Amino acid sequence: MALTTAPNPTPPAKPSVRTPAKSRGSGRMRHGEGLAGYVFLSPWLIGLMAITAIPMLLSLYLSFTNYDILTDLSDVEWVGLANYKRMFTADPSYWHSVQVTLSFALIAVPLKLAAALGVALLLNRAWRGVGLFRGLFYLPSLLGGSVALAIVWVSMFNRDGAFNSFLSLFGVEGKPWVNDPGWALETLMVLAIWQFGAPMVIFLAGLKQVPTELYEAASVDGASRFRQFVSVTLPMLSPVIFFNLVLETINGFQGFTAAFVLSNGTGGPVDATLMYTLNLYITGFTELEMGYASAMAWVFLLAIALITALFFSTGRFWVHYSDGDGN
Repeated sequence: MALTTAPNPTPPAKPSVRTPAKSRGSGRMRHGEGLAGYVFLSPWLIGLMAITAIPMLLSLYLSFTNYDILTDLSDVEWVGLANYKRMFTADPSYWHSVQVTLSFALIAVPLKLAAALGVALLLNRAWRGVGLFRGLFYLPSLLGGSVALAIVWVSMFNRDGAFNSFLSLFGVEGKPWVNDPGWALETLMVLAIWQFGAPMVIFLAGLKQVPTELYEAASVDGASRFRQFVSVTLPMLSPVIFFNLVLETINGFQGFTAAFVLSNGTGGPVDATLMYTLNLYITGFTELEMGYASAMAWVFLLAIALITALFFSTGRFWVHYSDGDGN
């Protein structure tokens, strides 16, 4: 009896799943959109490279040379860390400019923020014509660091200026404030404090976000106006205070125009207004030591970065952010 082997059944063929091919039209559309994006970004990218990135890298290179503007870049001499060594060990005017700048920033910035917060608290009320007063207080900030404003400020604080005329009404004898080494820097501080409009507007926006329920609860608990300010307003405004503090500190260290106009570009009288940026300008464009000025600029950049990092590292101890529920 012969045994027959049944053939193995052939498994059914699986239906082929075709992956839909990407249409050429959609790929071209994406490519066109990407190209259009780069076209619209090109002015910013060109400006970043031509005005910021390339000059920064070039100044970093020049900080290790003795470049003096009049010499061709191909002929500059590499001096290594000599410029930085001279800056920290053999240039007393450098440390004097650091002292002047620190004095200006440590005094003018807190007073400016205090004035901005005080005026913002006064203008955070539904008074008739309050919008007009807000605009008037903000107006000085629109002028910014203009040369015209600095010239007017110098004329006001001269011996025959408007400030001395005002003092004479009370029998007080004035002095040439801008030409007095003991008061020249203080006149620049007053000018900086007077331009408190920008942080004032930011404080006003922050005050509008403080929930009124917190003040009502504090009032029910018997808290005075001062206690409400300390326990409610300041903690709720701490992110805004932090923002203004960082910006105004950087602006304070970068002060240049008023000091330049007041001293005719010399930092006088007797180097009383020799701000860091003014000293950098004199070194690079008056004394033609661009290599040394580049080294000063990079130290200044690193100092600003360290100060900003210090603010951010300490901010977590006193800056309070509300959560999504407004707590």
